[in-house]
Amino acid sequence: MTFARPDHIIDLDTLPRMPAWVTSACAETLEDVAFLSGAALNHLHLVLGHEEVPQALLRDRLALRAAEACVAFSGRPERARELRDAVHLLRPCDLPGPAGETCLAWRRAVERPVSVKALGRALPTFEPGQIATWLDAGEGAPIKRAALVLDAVLTEAPRAEVPALILADAALAQALGWDHVVPLFAAGLKRADLRKRGDDLRLAFHRALVLSAVDAVRQAADLARRAAHLKSVAPKLRAKGAGEAVGIFLTRDAVSPAALPLPDRAARRLCDRLVDLGAVRELTGRDTFRLYGV
Repeated sequence: MTFARPDHIIDLDTLPRMPAWVTSACAETLEDVAFLSGAALNHLHLVLGHEEVPQALLRDRLALRAAEACVAFSGRPERARELRDAVHLLRPCDLPGPAGETCLAWRRAVERPVSVKALGRALPTFEPGQIATWLDAGEGAPIKRAALVLDAVLTEAPRAEVPALILADAALAQALGWDHVVPLFAAGLKRADLRKRGDDLRLAFHRALVLSAVDAVRQAADLARRAAHLKSVAPKLRAKGAGEAVGIFLTRDAVSPAALPLPDRAARRLCDRLVDLGAVRELTGRDTFRLYGV
């Protein structure tokens, strides 16, 4: 794997910025909020089309945020740090626990191109035919379609909030022609919103989309800058397998040294070297069982 040298990095100021009026406008009616969410979604669509944005890394980070929101909906205390531990420090014989299962479901949902088969891998307790039926419940404009899918899932399975939100994002991705699920709704919704129906649910979905799209655009720009810096320091790394390791960092929210294609001691040295270069961050604050991310 090869990377561009520092003087070849694309100017990331070319990424379009979200118009200020999208977040500053005061909208109360469904029509007004739908206009703002459409503008925010269109802007996000443009940003996602830029090759400078590390798409897989962005999706994985948004999946973590969606999982964090869903865990909070369930009343559990785990947040991002605990969810990372539950997933990335999981041994083959271990069970991830309820919070870890939620995080794994979201990560699996965004890993592969959106399809009934891929969604079935993320939601193994549901039959592919049932998933397909729920996805077909949505019709009309993208956000309306997503709201109808969530409504259909929760009508049949009132406790299936995580699958409902994953499938709502999948319906949105399909409606927009996106290759992968991009988690947006969970982080912008309140738990009470999941009990709404009809126009009230659509209004909540539009509002959630504005909030999440703005945050996703901000994260995309931040990750693009960080990814560019990581690529710029890659030629300085001499360890065998360093190029493949950099590729892993560019696709995952968090990485343990054990996940890198190097011997344990060499992997830990590489991570420390990348921290020294300002290319990755240590995410746990611990002396052992550390996790690193762009």
